Amino acid sequence: MTYPSELLLLVTLITPVIVGLSEVAKQTVSIPKNLIPLVALVIGVLVGIAATPFTTVDMYVRIWSGAIAGLASTGLYEVGKQRDGKTKV
Repeated sequence: MTYPSELLLLVTLITPVIVGLSEVAKQTVSIPKNLIPLVALVIGVLVGIAATPFTTVDMYVRIWSGAIAGLASTGLYEVGKQRDGKTKV
């Protein structure tokens, strides 16, 4: 595999995990809303580093994957939260 495909695969796999961990962090600790993306970014980097036993990619690819997944998880959560079930206005 090449690095871009490994990076995208890892991002895809750990983004839902980061969504859950970010939600746990928001429920347990009072976090200002403007710092939630930063918290998700840090959680993403930590999850990327913790993915060592599950992947053979280099450390910097795991860190980048975690950072991208952390920021993507914030957007994924916001899109899911704003949905009201209607397709047309």
